[in-house]
Amino acid sequence: MDQRARQNVRGALHEELGQAIRQTADDIAAVLARATDTSAAVPGSTWTVGEAAAHLALANELMAELAEGRERPYGDGTPQSLAAANAESLAVFGERRAEPLAAMIGEQAGRCVDALAATADGPAPVTPLGPMDRSVLASYLLTHMLGHGYDLARALRRPHMVDAERVAWCMPFLLSVMPAVADGSATAGLTARYAIRLRGGGSAFEVTIADGAVHVAPEPRERPDCTILIDPVAFLLIALGRRNPWSAMARGQVLAYGRKPWLGPRFPALFVAP
Repeated sequence: MDQRARQNVRGALHEELGQAIRQTADDIAAVLARATDTSAAVPGSTWTVGEAAAHLALANELMAELAEGRERPYGDGTPQSLAAANAESLAVFGERRAEPLAAMIGEQAGRCVDALAATADGPAPVTPLGPMDRSVLASYLLTHMLGHGYDLARALRRPHMVDAERVAWCMPFLLSVMPAVADGSATAGLTARYAIRLRGGGSAFEVTIADGAVHVAPEPRERPDCTILIDPVAFLLIALGRRNPWSAMARGQVLAYGRKPWLGPRFPALFVAP
């Protein structure tokens, strides 16, 4: 399936997306299999390995229940409310052992995939980030798993599972949520049109900002103010707050050009990681 076409998938869960979710759950289980001490700290986080794995298991369960049509209030979509909901759920869930958490992560991911594959109809599930098309919910699940799977791999000094193919399946969620996670203080007074292109013939999309309002389109128009060419893995990790954009630029993974290339370094700061 063409990578750009993945951005526009709607309705029933695509089989390849379901496979990517299941494979990611397996990869996370393989990372956790080496964890003899889950009290180790996760770099860049206040959580331990056990807490991060527990959160991932609980989040997969939450998304499975949403996919099955159940209502599960979980914050109001703001970073502060989601952090509070995460803390509350971890406080009442005591499991921190690697093996049972790995099993729960895989079981609940599979449960969510099965529920999403069973039907494309019915009302849009109401997620922590608002109502969401079922295929976009699957993309959300994969994106969330990759972010925390990356954290666990770093903490346990194992290879991470983020790759260009899986990043392509994250794009429907990322594009849908970008307006909601824009930082109003950063976009205020800015008028700019960006074309974002992922290297390797991957996704391309447009982000237009006008007086604080953010609009995302799946196809860039001609003559944007700034074009950003970026490595797919770097794009996802920057979008999720796992990678410093200046580090990616220094490594040549990001290139900004066009009529106003100086707008490029400003782009990551316009959004708050979901």
